[in-house]
Amino acid sequence: MTINQLSIFIENRQGTLLQVLDLFKRAGIQIIATNLADTVEYGILRIICTEPQKAFEALKKEGLAVNMTEVFAVEIDNEAGRGADAIASFVNQGVSIAYLYSFIVDGKGILIFRTDNPAWAAEAISKNQLSTLSEKDLPSLV
Repeated sequence: MTINQLSIFIENRQGTLLQVLDLFKRAGIQIIATNLADTVEYGILRIICTEPQKAFEALKKEGLAVNMTEVFAVEIDNEAGRGADAIASFVNQGVSIAYLYSFIVDGKGILIFRTDNPAWAAEAISKNQLSTLSEKDLPSLV
């Protein structure tokens, strides 16, 4: 029901993003989705990829600060309002969303989010019969 996401802490200076992306290229790991949030001094690059464990090890070997966390990946129809409907399922269950990003692949919307209460999120997913992606589904997205 969850997938692994990499969070890479990178300095806010020219070339650091390219360093990370080039590492993925050299390792032959396909990136599925990214989200970059920045502050004055550093950024947090969140990545969903086809081989998160291999990517994690390569990033660590390169000396980069990286964490691997479990996030939910909910699949929704690519229609107006479906994202709001999915989020309402969580709000109605009392689930707080720490952060969220989304993308579209093969005509389906994918909501990636992290919550402070994964058990309640899983319950909301089950109760509302929402479709989720697992690690084994990721290679089929590329």
